[in-house]
Amino acid sequence: MKKEVDELEDELRPEYDFSKMTGGVRGKYVERYRAGTNLVLLEPDVAQAFPTAASVNEALRLLIQIAQRQQPNNPVGAD
Repeated sequence: MKKEVDELEDELRPEYDFSKMTGGVRGKYVERYRAGTNLVLLEPDVAQAFPTAASVNEALRLLIQIAQRQQPNNPVGAD
């Protein structure tokens, strides 16, 4: 059973009074973050074979090279 909490306890130390802080801008870097971020969810079997971002990138770069060799007149990404 869950206990009802009548009042939230404030565990923040008095020296961390954020109401006195000025100049903060919410979302200041959100566009820069979105431009440089590309997350992909891997299936478990794929994640096991490629446990790091570096291993995924290496495998994809090799696949791009193979694809370019198969069709030298049509580079990958050009339509």
